[in-house]
Amino acid sequence: MHIQNGTDYDRRLSLISFDNAIEVSITTYLSLNPIQRENRSYPRKDVDKWLKNYHTKLDFFFSELHRRGLPTHKEKKDIVWYHDQRSEQYHGSNSGVPSMDTLNNIRQIAIWIFSVLFQMSNVETILKSALTISERSYPEIPKEIISPRIEGVKKIHETSLFIASILGGWNENSQEDDEIIDEVTSGF
Repeated sequence: MHIQNGTDYDRRLSLISFDNAIEVSITTYLSLNPIQRENRSYPRKDVDKWLKNYHTKLDFFFSELHRRGLPTHKEKKDIVWYHDQRSEQYHGSNSGVPSMDTLNNIRQIAIWIFSVLFQMSNVETILKSALTISERSYPEIPKEIISPRIEGVKKIHETSLFIASILGGWNENSQEDDEIIDEVTSGF
């Protein structure tokens, strides 16, 4: 849904989400009981090594491609490049917006890894169906929940309490936090 929405915010979240999907697919696969993965067994020592970090999870994936005799559509170095872009968005100070080419490529990588590990050739069809269902049933938050009436509290304090509860915490000395707070509170 984020890639379809296409706002700068959604594009950043798309990059983070697709990269996360790659890691979660591999982690989930390695955490399954062998009977849930076509009776494929791996030594516990190897699984522990592969689960150590993002790069070792990719090592597992590429060794699994080789083990199954499947072609490589993207090289590990390419996937790591997208991961580094995600890390910069998530942890770094880069406020750039990923290009649609970057998003489309990492999306295809995430689908490829998932489809290989879980032997599903129709992932695109399933995704389209799930998005269609989600779009029809996406709930809206009732207005009375967004800004509840609190007895004995003046409207200005009510709004401040609401904003503080949504944000949780922030650094008053951070320009980025101030900008986010300004954006969030602009409707109040």
